[in-house]
Amino acid sequence: MVQIKSAESKALSQIRPLLLLLADGRVHSGEFLGEALGVSRAAVWKQLQKLEQLGLVVESVKGRGYQLPGGLDLLDAETISSHLSAEAKPLLQQLQVHDQVDSTNARVLSALEAGRGHGQVVLAEQQTAGRGRRGRSWASPFGAGVSVSLGWQFQGGVQLLEGLSLAVGVALARALAVFDVPDVRLKWPNDVWCQGRKLAGVLLELSGDLTDRCAVVVGIGLNMRLPAAAAGTIDQPWIDLEQVRPGISRNRLVAEMLNQLLPLLDTYPAGGFAPWREPWQALDQFAGAEVCLQSAQQRWCGIERGVDKSGALLLETDGDLRTFHGGEISLRPASGGA
Repeated sequence: MVQIKSAESKALSQIRPLLLLLADGRVHSGEFLGEALGVSRAAVWKQLQKLEQLGLVVESVKGRGYQLPGGLDLLDAETISSHLSAEAKPLLQQLQVHDQVDSTNARVLSALEAGRGHGQVVLAEQQTAGRGRRGRSWASPFGAGVSVSLGWQFQGGVQLLEGLSLAVGVALARALAVFDVPDVRLKWPNDVWCQGRKLAGVLLELSGDLTDRCAVVVGIGLNMRLPAAAAGTIDQPWIDLEQVRPGISRNRLVAEMLNQLLPLLDTYPAGGFAPWREPWQALDQFAGAEVCLQSAQQRWCGIERGVDKSGALLLETDGDLRTFHGGEISLRPASGGA
């Protein structure tokens, strides 16, 4: 039976009632807010300033009150669960929604290392130490995207998980297709792009015996409504979902992501990457393009020729087809890319 849990951090528990009142995006007077919360207008003012400390923009409308422009679509565990498919729901063991955590991946990884965590999903309105690939940080402003991690245990060793990050990308593309998000593509090995810019990233972390019983955390960060202040910290071309398909419910999107990802994790050891190879290549952002791959030791440039049966990148260089299992690719400068 699935456990559903919404968890408020101590720091945010006092201001969450105010957040819920302002989430509709309308203007509310200080008097109304005070009465609704059972506090003085001075106390309302103090709480409003705490919201701004979260990076939320609270506007003061002269003579009328306060509002969060555009409102806030808060995550809700019950709503997400209600939209899960008949196939996905039995696979979900625990669903947690936090106001604020250090890292959703870290929470799930800790559970897996303690012998729990299989089928666990952790979401957060904000991460204070969210991380991406190669030790990078992941921008996670409050309520401005999707930060979700899934835990899954496997028997048979890590070799069963070859290509899993690419399959996850296909699953995310399929979830976005439900909402008619246009021009979604995949960049090897872990990124989801939209209209030529990064929309989401995937981070896999492994735990346990890599030759026998092991576990994986699938971490996903997806941009939805990034504020300008957070956007300024991103060092690559990016896009958020609100720019290309406004008004998508975060809860409905998360549910559809889980509808795709939970069955994927459940069936992946049996079929591996093979059934996902062609769907991934059909969405390959850089298929046939001149690219450069930067690995830990060397930089290679050539023509991107898709991936092999294990999900490794195929790069044609000087007439030879080379295989790469790690690194990052970018368009060659001569092609006008970054």
